[in-house]
Amino acid sequence: MVRSLWSAATGMIGQQTNVDTIANNLANVNTTGYKTQVNQFKSLLYQTIQSETTSGNGETKPTGAQVGLGVRNAAITSRFKQGNMLESTSDTDFAIDGEGFFAVRGQDGETYYTRNGSFIWAINSGGGVTLTNSEGLKVLDTQGRPIELGTNYMTNKITVSSDGQICYPNANNVATPIGVTIGAYQFNNPTGLNKEGDSLYSVSDASGPAINEATNNQAKRSIIRQGYLEGSNVQVVDEMVNLIVAQRAYELNSKAITASDQMMQQANQLRQ
Repeated sequence: MVRSLWSAATGMIGQQTNVDTIANNLANVNTTGYKTQVNQFKSLLYQTIQSETTSGNGETKPTGAQVGLGVRNAAITSRFKQGNMLESTSDTDFAIDGEGFFAVRGQDGETYYTRNGSFIWAINSGGGVTLTNSEGLKVLDTQGRPIELGTNYMTNKITVSSDGQICYPNANNVATPIGVTIGAYQFNNPTGLNKEGDSLYSVSDASGPAINEATNNQAKRSIIRQGYLEGSNVQVVDEMVNLIVAQRAYELNSKAITASDQMMQQANQLRQ
């Protein structure tokens, strides 16, 4: 009976983490580029009560008896399904249609990746403009360099093509590429990326190195859509159903603890 107490307790702990994950998904339903997370469980060790043997009459007992010792959280994985395209009024908002990620240079000098394409043009120390995210981190091009333009560029005339090329009107007022392309990077296993907060991801051994779409012919090129943002892929109805299931599972584990406690109480009263 003590085993049942601890097994049910592990179930309550696991479902509490599950509820936390679902709540985080619902909290980020309006976060640009957010990817829904799913909790995964695995069973704990099993205790063998009876092994495969034979009875006193020589009859074979082909199966043993094992009792599980509960459950634990194995992983919390992200589902990188494409989110909806949301129209924006800003010319510096970009959405990636495909498997790519934007790259930004962090304050520590490391490269981070994001699906949040809400960018702005910021004035740099040289008087020109630099493409940054809302936190001021510089957006990188296909060569891994910050996207910086000179003082002769007017930001309201800058456009971006579907393949990420930055264009500016020429003498005939025709949008012409200036030789700078917004970088897009893919990963063999995006679910292995480390979450850093602020919609940023960092490379890990599980994700593998970043694959530059501009230099890798085997990678399917992503489409960059100017004037759009990628919404989160959280399905509110699914999350509400998952929340109800998690709540019921939590209650069942709580009732299992109550039942075990009542059985122990009755056993202690047998001698009275």
